[in-house]
Amino acid sequence: MSEKLGLTEAVSIALGGMIGGGIYAVLGVVAQVTMAATWAAFLLAGVVAICAGYSYNRLNALIDDAGGSVSFVQSFLGNSTLAGMVGWTLLFGYVGSMAMYAFAFAEFAIALGLPDGVAGLPTRPVVSVVAVTAFVGLNLLGARTTGSAETLLVAAKVAVLVAFGVAGLRYALGPSGPPVAFGLDRLAGSDPVVAAAISFVAFQGWQLLFYDQESFEDPVDTVRRAVYVSVPAAVVVYALVGVVTVNLAPQALQSHPHVALKEAARTVASPYGLGATGAALLSASALFSTGSAINATLFSAAHFAEGMLTDDLLPDHVGDADADGLPERTLVLLGGVTALLSAVGSLGAITSFASLAFIVVFGAMSYLAFRLRGRAGVRTLPPAVGAVGAAGFLPLMLWNLYRREPNTLYAVLVLAAVVVVVELAYFERDRLEREVEAFEGGVPTGGLSED
Repeated sequence: MSEKLGLTEAVSIALGGMIGGGIYAVLGVVAQVTMAATWAAFLLAGVVAICAGYSYNRLNALIDDAGGSVSFVQSFLGNSTLAGMVGWTLLFGYVGSMAMYAFAFAEFAIALGLPDGVAGLPTRPVVSVVAVTAFVGLNLLGARTTGSAETLLVAAKVAVLVAFGVAGLRYALGPSGPPVAFGLDRLAGSDPVVAAAISFVAFQGWQLLFYDQESFEDPVDTVRRAVYVSVPAAVVVYALVGVVTVNLAPQALQSHPHVALKEAARTVASPYGLGATGAALLSASALFSTGSAINATLFSAAHFAEGMLTDDLLPDHVGDADADGLPERTLVLLGGVTALLSAVGSLGAITSFASLAFIVVFGAMSYLAFRLRGRAGVRTLPPAVGAVGAAGFLPLMLWNLYRREPNTLYAVLVLAAVVVVVELAYFERDRLEREVEAFEGGVPTGGLSED
């Protein structure tokens, strides 16, 4: 683009990365944990996210080059191994996010009329895989949404959700609506905190701004302000939609949590004789939003991976850093892993997996900023809240998986262990090679004689 993007476009990109698919994918999972206190879970997750955003902004202001988690670790710790492990963790988080969006995309496609099974086989995994494959193909063709178009698209998506939330709240507070519950009795328990940890993935979109700062006018200040506008805006939208859905579609949240928003929209529009229309409009918006979220996250993840390839933080066979445009092998690999995860995983497991990745990285960056407190205006409280919040979310996430999906917990732990071993083997390959050579050189070769 010949012109630099401003604050409006930056906010739109950040909101698009959050509201674009997050609310449709995570609401049902979060509400099942904490029901009427869902708004509190989103609020708590947003507080930790904005504190992590503060940490990113302050770290970004302290370095000369375009920032981001990997750049921060390299600049302030000088540890390429740790920087690479942070980058790999983020890539796994992006894959989990895309799988989450693809899962929700298929659920709403079925809600719009696709059969939920053909010849005894479920349709949902097939639709998820087809959606991911289609967006991989789109990116291979070089398609990219411009900043101006993204502003319009995000405005439309947010407008649908805000209209739904306002109309739903008005209906719920009216004489024909049910008693509105806010779950205040649940605030003393751990459920809202557990739900906040699960929902954390829905707040990760803002940090994509740090990987393409050359596109923005006055990038450090523009990105900083965009983070502080977009995260609170996402919290308001999430909380509003959560209150309405929990109060108007409690049965749907228990029986069909993935598409409960559709049933809430039907309830809101029914007094006007437009119940089916409202449900269809909300489902279509969800389909569009989750689809665009897959596309945008795939593009950003591939762009991020390209930078890691340039810095030799990914194996060469993953992609070509010198390729014209995004590396094709990288796009195909990211899409393939995403399709596999979306086909075999449950929405709760995928959401938890993706949230864990971002909790670890955001918490680590908050701790890094906390270590630099007092330097160039870095305050103590926000990074401390971000680090402590993430540190508290992590065990609660694992405990929730153990309580609800123990097999998923074991799978996640095994996968995490394998990833760490592979990462260490890759980043410490030179040292390992030297140690192997030294070991082999010290083994006597003539100790046995042949008769």
